[in-house]
Amino acid sequence: MTRLFNDPAAFADEALEGFTAAHRRWVRPVTGGVVRATATPAGEVAVVIGGGSGHYPAFSGLVGRGLAHGAAVGNVFASPSARQIHSVATAAHAGGGVLLMYGNYAGDVLHFGQAAERLAADGVETRTFAVADDISSAGPEESAKRRGIAGDLPVFKAAAAAAEQGLPLEEVLRVAERAGARTRSFGIAFSGCTLPGADHPLFTVPEARMAVGLGIHGEPGIGEEALPTADEAARLLVETLLKELPEDVADPAGERAAVILNGLGSIKYEELFVVYRRVAALLGDAGVEIVDPEVGELVTSFDMAGISLTLTWLDDRLEELWRAPADTPAYRKGALDAAEPDRDRASVTAAAQDTAVPAALVAPAASDASRGAADTVLAALDAVARVVDAHADELGRIDAVAGDGDHGIGMRRGSTAAHRAAADAHGLGAGAGTVLTRAADAWADKAGGTSGALWGTILRSLGTALGDRDAPDAARVAEGVTDASAAVRRLGGAEVGDKTMVDVLVPFADALAAATAEGLSLADAWDRAATTATAAAAGTAGLLPRRGRARPHAEKSLGTPDAGAHSLALITRAVHGALLDHH
Repeated sequence: MTRLFNDPAAFADEALEGFTAAHRRWVRPVTGGVVRATATPAGEVAVVIGGGSGHYPAFSGLVGRGLAHGAAVGNVFASPSARQIHSVATAAHAGGGVLLMYGNYAGDVLHFGQAAERLAADGVETRTFAVADDISSAGPEESAKRRGIAGDLPVFKAAAAAAEQGLPLEEVLRVAERAGARTRSFGIAFSGCTLPGADHPLFTVPEARMAVGLGIHGEPGIGEEALPTADEAARLLVETLLKELPEDVADPAGERAAVILNGLGSIKYEELFVVYRRVAALLGDAGVEIVDPEVGELVTSFDMAGISLTLTWLDDRLEELWRAPADTPAYRKGALDAAEPDRDRASVTAAAQDTAVPAALVAPAASDASRGAADTVLAALDAVARVVDAHADELGRIDAVAGDGDHGIGMRRGSTAAHRAAADAHGLGAGAGTVLTRAADAWADKAGGTSGALWGTILRSLGTALGDRDAPDAARVAEGVTDASAAVRRLGGAEVGDKTMVDVLVPFADALAAATAEGLSLADAWDRAATTATAAAAGTAGLLPRRGRARPHAEKSLGTPDAGAHSLALITRAVHGALLDHH
């Protein structure tokens, strides 16, 4: 378990602060993460990676020459927000465009995609690439749905080495695609991980058993087997990966591979070496030439007791990039000439931060009517934060049935931050629209992950509909909820029946629109719609998930409602209470 922490909610921020203090030769802090402390040649493509905290040395430990130009760092097991990614990418950009790289998880896909849109709007040419190497999370016919685990490293490195050779953005992206298509990983675990402040792991493994095919966010494995010896574990890992070769590799004999035996947090290095001796022998027996193997902790999951094996099948070009030197806090290879610190860009960034007036300290002009409506908005967000806090443990338990168990934690972080930001904006005299949009940004920043992106979208849609000029009536609120429903479906790609929050959001929005069209007051219309939402959330228990981290464990979730759907239903009922109080 995680023993050394202060406030669990501050763990990721404090860990990043300590990391940057310890590694100033390689990195400097910027809003949302870190960038290289050394100068980047003008015109070079910036490779910006990122993901949640809890995986060190991924992702901040991989920033430095030969590897990433910057890393956006999210909260524990939660993707960084689009604002954080945009901030890091802007600081890392050297004029050659930006390649955003991340593991293939719904929250990361949403936030990095939004960040790419913002960068493009700024005039920065941007591409994205999601690593999807975990063969246990989907079959070969659905490889695009696979998770990104320890295969992140060789794919990140290939792209970054290509960027340092001066290749243009499209060619760097093609290198990433080639490396990703030739990378496969598979993992096993003997115990789950425990998040800071939690008193139990996200999943457990029965004594004398192991979980097979796990992820790196506390998701349970896709199956269980008897506890193996080290040699038996090695054989399982190697034989599983050799069963699925890249399309252009007919036989492993005579092929070259970059090999990573990765510890997930609490397996000791000596244990890894015992396993690796057999991994190397088995690959040798299969005729595979091992190139620059890595044995150690490279992508972890807090204190999870587990290992994963990654094979990247090399051609001449990928081998050149894999062997290329790198110098980062946590990953070093070969030798590089001494580099100059990036004093110019660091001083410009610092000066900009010192002279800029934070947007949070000012509020746009608003009418008295809108400021009055902001009172109700603030009360509603307070009710949201309180109901989420009261049910956070329950939401975590529901989520842990087939997911990673962090939905309650993320919702608590997001709702608390949203209420705090809303209160600050309200104190500055902001209107209802601004209060909601400030809350939206705070929720997305602090929660991260899929729920952070979607709840940020919901609040922003409502804020846009309400605005800061007029007193919003029931019809306008219903319009905002309808807009939010459409935006969430567009952003996340889910539809009714996929076992997500959409299964509640759509009928809630439809019921609210119908009730307001009948002329009901906002409180009465919301009451009717909240009743619909509660029924819809209960109905998700009979569905099988078709999206998100629960999808590989679909059968396990049958009979349990979706955590995101359940939390949305709780929130709609809590908001109704606030509306009654401010009627």
